[in-house]
Amino acid sequence: MTLRASSRMDSRKVPKNRHIDLLKGWPHPSLLPPRQLDQASAHILSNPSNSDVLFYGPDEGYQPLREEIAKWLNNFYRPSETVSSERICVSGGASQNLACILQTFTDPIYTRNVWMVAPTYYLACRIFNDSGFDNKLRAVPEDAEGIDLDYLDRGLRESEKRARADNNTSPRIKSPKPWRKIYKHIIYAVPTFANPSGRIMSLGHRRDLVRLARQYDALIVTDDVYDMLQWPSDPKVGSRRMNTAVLPRIVDIDLQLDGGVIDEFGHAVSNGSFSKIVAPGCRTGWAEGTPALVYGLSQTGSSRSGGAPSHLVASFIYQMLATGVLQNHILQELQPAYANRYHLMMRAVEQHLLPLGLTMPQANKDVAGGYFIWLTLPGSLNSTRIYKRASEEANLTVIAGPMFKVDGDEPNKATGFEQDIRLCYAWEDLDVLEEGVIRLAQVIEHEMEVNRSSGG
Repeated sequence: MTLRASSRMDSRKVPKNRHIDLLKGWPHPSLLPPRQLDQASAHILSNPSNSDVLFYGPDEGYQPLREEIAKWLNNFYRPSETVSSERICVSGGASQNLACILQTFTDPIYTRNVWMVAPTYYLACRIFNDSGFDNKLRAVPEDAEGIDLDYLDRGLRESEKRARADNNTSPRIKSPKPWRKIYKHIIYAVPTFANPSGRIMSLGHRRDLVRLARQYDALIVTDDVYDMLQWPSDPKVGSRRMNTAVLPRIVDIDLQLDGGVIDEFGHAVSNGSFSKIVAPGCRTGWAEGTPALVYGLSQTGSSRSGGAPSHLVASFIYQMLATGVLQNHILQELQPAYANRYHLMMRAVEQHLLPLGLTMPQANKDVAGGYFIWLTLPGSLNSTRIYKRASEEANLTVIAGPMFKVDGDEPNKATGFEQDIRLCYAWEDLDVLEEGVIRLAQVIEHEMEVNRSSGG
């Protein structure tokens, strides 16, 4: 039976008027824990001694949550040096915390550039631009190990030459404060299960990236938001709990590499979030770095004005962590559910898309995770055309690769992504994921036929 005939048979299972969204990077409603949140909130709010959670909170965040996060991270990452609560501050989620990092630790003139591993989480570009970095964002391509370090090194060297030529030797806008350091560069990455590519940055590249950051006085900001959503990539391995991290975080490496951090602020900060493992509406996360960096981050004006954000929700999440409810939710609910979704979509990709010549990065990795599958089209096919045809002809929404360019660095030929597509298996109903892939295959086949008939 031909691929197209097989596709026609399978596609009868889902009505053609059923729209399928493989773009939205949200958790499916069935994977949210309203009952557990309700129980946690009832426990906190029914106890009169917890009335402090209804008032302004400390700048660094709800102390019981900071302590529980530290315990939890120690159990999951098994770092060589113990994570203490002094290394943790509570945030309003990864995006809000990225903005606070920029407000406190950068100067839009002295800080030469923001280096973003590309394809990048494109919504982060607005956050950088809002902090004064318009036209200073630079894309760094991925390689097989997660980041092209030679490319980054060359870019950093050139940036430093320009700074010396411009006599840009000290912060121009931000005045000195005892709680902060102004970095010369920011490096932004999602090292584990990257959005959108799904890549895992290798341990060797993580170490060498820290060395580069120290050499050029850069702060590495990592979104470590998908780390706990992991499972074996081979479905034959079966379902098994994965309660330890694939690799150490870059912030852990900075803590111990080559004798440890070279100044009190360090050169890495880990951005964590409960959006992917509890619920996006919680708007609660955490940052981890050196105690000096974390304290400085807590002194950002928006935190000083009333204390850390999400103070009330932070107390609910504390309760979920302290009782083991959240850990069980991740291991017993989220990991198996996302593994099932991933393997279902991968089977569909292997059956319907790879025979058409599409390829994937890190297709043979042992561990999979996160929300996304990144695909490269064959030949001269254009992902923006495929995206438009899918929307117009197949009632299907995907997202084309050029959306993941770095804002302001679009002409960079190394990071164009005109032939790439991202698929998300987290948001849509489980029973339409395969149909979404089938529709995409039909659109691609049609485009290939058009190209052949036109001699393209």
